[in-house]
Amino acid sequence: MTGNPAPLWAGRLSGGLDPAILDFTASLAVDRRLLPYDLRASAVHVRMLARQGLIDPAEADAIVAALASVEVEPDAHDEDVHSAIERLLGELGPRVHAGRSRNDQVQTAMRLWAKQACGDLVEGVRGLATALLDRADAEGDAVLPGYTHGQRAQPVWLGQHLAAHVWALTRDGRRLSQVREAADVCPLGAGALAGSSLPLDPEWVAAELGFARSFANSLDAVSDRDYLTGLCYAAALAMVHLSRIGEELVLWTSAEYGFAELDDSAATGSSMMPQKKNPDAAELVRGKAGTAIGRLTGLLSTLKGLPLAYNRDLQEDKRASFDQVDDLAGSLAALTVCVRGLRFDRERMAAAAGDGRTVATDLAEQLVREGVPFREAHARVAGRVAAGERFAEPTAEQAAAGRLAPDDLRAQLAEARAAVAAL
Repeated sequence: MTGNPAPLWAGRLSGGLDPAILDFTASLAVDRRLLPYDLRASAVHVRMLARQGLIDPAEADAIVAALASVEVEPDAHDEDVHSAIERLLGELGPRVHAGRSRNDQVQTAMRLWAKQACGDLVEGVRGLATALLDRADAEGDAVLPGYTHGQRAQPVWLGQHLAAHVWALTRDGRRLSQVREAADVCPLGAGALAGSSLPLDPEWVAAELGFARSFANSLDAVSDRDYLTGLCYAAALAMVHLSRIGEELVLWTSAEYGFAELDDSAATGSSMMPQKKNPDAAELVRGKAGTAIGRLTGLLSTLKGLPLAYNRDLQEDKRASFDQVDDLAGSLAALTVCVRGLRFDRERMAAAAGDGRTVATDLAEQLVREGVPFREAHARVAGRVAAGERFAEPTAEQAAAGRLAPDDLRAQLAEARAAVAAL
């Protein structure tokens, strides 16, 4: 394709748009991703126009058939995907936009995309959570030190530790489902901001597109980006949780910890140092978490100063939302591979948990059971630790079982699996 098509609003202004302005304002490179959703919504809109007697039914059938074959050229120079669709419809194009603005059009496509994206992300969350639970079921009876402040604290079961990440993921899954519910409102029919004088049927359109309901206020319908900020927030917090998993993978697979080793399929090497086996995927997840937080902050900053109703600033919501979803989906997939291929060193973990100090709290609590006030028990055991004593009893396994019996651990894992299945 050569040349720049005239913008849909070209009738208002004389002369051509300066190329620098067109390049700066055009969004096709980003919003072409909305093509299948925009085509679907456009087909329903056209059918509604025919139902309402606003266009000829035969013409509507021709437009719907044409929409089914629309493909935007890789080198298209349209202002946005909506303009590209109308251009590619040729002589049928001028009929499509009756009663509709790009403001409610893009919102409809974005909401359809967001609903699908949230569903796909929940599946990704479920996949990683299931991988963690599978490993917990298989090797959850291994004991390792739990940490506070980066210091060895108390012996815990590996299954209990892995399940802690699962519970965070289930909250992420529920947040994403709540975003999907927030996006389940159809704005088509709101027009540019004030609706239309044409006899449209927004409720019928909403039902045909699979939305739970139509909009209540047209100004709010075209300006609302709460669901996208919700999506960016849910994704950012999920990335924070994934970053914590990534950090532990980096630590646990280091020579200093030696608790686990990544499968070769999940690690990379060094171009210079032959011995290296690097947890690059886990490190990238950590890095992308920071970027995800930045996108959320950026979108909130964009929205905070906008008067009603539509402003072109809102064009920035797409790149942030698309990239947020892509990074979360990729991170979930990568960490699932890492977790499934991990090889745990049970002896190394047990040695760290059984260093003779991690059971100090259990000793203090034994004194409490014997009638010693806890503060006094704490001081007694602390003094023995300070004197260099290491405790052989209870063992790390006995201490872990004293706080969470194996049967209770299995029950906790089953409860977590049920929560994951319910997402």
